[in-house]
Amino acid sequence: MIDFTIPQPLADLAARVRAFVIHDIIPYERDPRLTQHGPTDAMRQEMVEKARAAGLLSIQTPQRFGGMGLSHIETALVLEAAGWSTLGPVAMNCAAPDEGNMFILGKIANDAQAEQFLRPVVEGHRRTVFAMTEPGGAGSDPAQLNTEAVFDGETYTINGLKWLITGAKGAKSWIIMARVAENPHGPSGPTLFLCEGDTPGIEIERIMNSMDRNYVEGHGVVRFNALRLKPDALLGEVGEAFRYAQMRLAPARMTHCMRWLGAAARAHSIAIDHARTRTAFGKPLGEHQGVSFMLAENEIDLKVSRLLIWQTAWLMDQGVKGRHESSIAKSEISERLFKVADRCVQVLGGIGVTDETVVEMIYRDIRAFRLYDGPTEVHKFAIGRQLMRSGSEFVATPTAGGTPTPFVKAAE
Repeated sequence: MIDFTIPQPLADLAARVRAFVIHDIIPYERDPRLTQHGPTDAMRQEMVEKARAAGLLSIQTPQRFGGMGLSHIETALVLEAAGWSTLGPVAMNCAAPDEGNMFILGKIANDAQAEQFLRPVVEGHRRTVFAMTEPGGAGSDPAQLNTEAVFDGETYTINGLKWLITGAKGAKSWIIMARVAENPHGPSGPTLFLCEGDTPGIEIERIMNSMDRNYVEGHGVVRFNALRLKPDALLGEVGEAFRYAQMRLAPARMTHCMRWLGAAARAHSIAIDHARTRTAFGKPLGEHQGVSFMLAENEIDLKVSRLLIWQTAWLMDQGVKGRHESSIAKSEISERLFKVADRCVQVLGGIGVTDETVVEMIYRDIRAFRLYDGPTEVHKFAIGRQLMRSGSEFVATPTAGGTPTPFVKAAE
């Protein structure tokens, strides 16, 4: 039986989150501390304290760290509500990159690392970095990782250049991906390291100018210049970085979708209100077919996006890793929600390209969603490659067997 009933306690929690965002966080959208490079750390901390007071800080995290231990489907409803403002997830400590980094640290970090690097993040006292992307190197294809860690038997010395490192300025818990060079002392290969943000050898060269401004302190260019770390800085095992990154990717793709669904719904709401009250050629805009069709297409895209999120989240709750499913969801939802924002600008007309409403900010911020955590084209390539290997759940193929693949897979 397929049941889309939302349990009342979950509906109440989502409504509580939405009310908190509307009353406590939306006023910050006009705060001068929301700069071209995103909210300042001071502004973030102020919003975090409001979420703490409301009992809504880091609620997606495991109960052992003080969170509610939400399932993926429960997280879907909560993060959609939080996303009503792009600052909502920042306040509630469920925004990228911290949300995804908390997830992977909770899975891989040992007890000592969790206390030093994870717990203060969950408690809202510090931010995190996931330093992987490189100019001319690792990005959509992490196999092009150029940053190198040389191990002499006692110390790893890391050198390399990273860019588009979100929230680098002021972040204290750093996850760094580097390739351990061949050495006589142990294994080599792509590896994750943990360190404090003020460790000598981490140099933030500049903050990049970007069209989005919803991430705290923007995106930095970072150089690792003889960064020296002891073996206790290893996050997990040497050579396993790609496997660990995959653990992070599917849930992180989906939480992006959840948050941006809320933001796109906000833009849609503003466009509907405008179409009801603004008149042209003797009647409200919404009564003109051209505008009503755009609003109808928005409603369709929002509905499809929500259903894709819910289905993928439900699968992950059943134990499916969701790499293929999250690729489908992320590539389709990012395209649909950008179209929603674009149509809202069009419906609003001239004011749609000004800051008279938040739609202009949502439009600029959501454009990047089509790129991070894998551009649409990379996801489609991966989806097609999976079809060549295993066939489709909709079509019986020699690879997939004599009957279509079951809709619900066994846990991977």
